[in-house]
Amino acid sequence: MGYYWAVTPEPTEEDAAELGLEVEFDDQGQAEAWLTTSYLELSGAGIHEVTLYENDRLVYGPMSLDD
Repeated sequence: MGYYWAVTPEPTEEDAAELGLEVEFDDQGQAEAWLTTSYLELSGAGIHEVTLYENDRLVYGPMSLDD
C-alpha cells in the first residue's frame, strides 16, 4: 500500500474507478501531481474534500475543493 486520496462525499465504486480514485501512488509527489491534474474532474463530480493518506497514516487534509 502507498499514498492514496480519500474523498468526501464518498462516490460509488463505479464513480471512484472512473475518477481514478482506486490508484495508489509510490510517493507523495506522485499523489499530489495526480490531484493537480484531476482537481477539476473531482470537483465537477461533486467531490468537496480530499484527504491524503500514506497507508493508514493521515498525511494532510481534509482539504476543500470548493471555491
